[in-house]
Amino acid sequence: MQRTVLVIDDVETCSDTLELILGALDDIDIVTASSAEQAWETVENGARSIAAVVTDLEMRGMDGFELIERIRSHHRLAGVPIMVISGSSDPDARLRAERLGANAFFTKPYSAGLVRKTMEKLLAHETPMP
Repeated sequence: MQRTVLVIDDVETCSDTLELILGALDDIDIVTASSAEQAWETVENGARSIAAVVTDLEMRGMDGFELIERIRSHHRLAGVPIMVISGSSDPDARLRAERLGANAFFTKPYSAGLVRKTMEKLLAHETPMP
């Protein structure tokens, strides 16, 4: 069964890298968005059933924090696993993202293997690695 993972990053090379890393997982279809607004439109219109979300935090317009809040408050999306991968230098970003409902948090640069393994666990509804 194909599962869709939505990757949101406004830097194309970052989303391309994540597409390669996560695309190596079995039965995964990667959909990318270059902004949180575009991602929200994708998940809200329900054209695709989203199995997990990977988002950056710092983007123009709606940021990753607001996107997490919207996903967590939406009746159909509230349980979707959310992984944050951010280059934010704000030491409170991780805590804020976790408080809003992110299931996993990585800072750039990150371990591709650890990101892949954590996504496997999130998709299997297991507790993600720290």
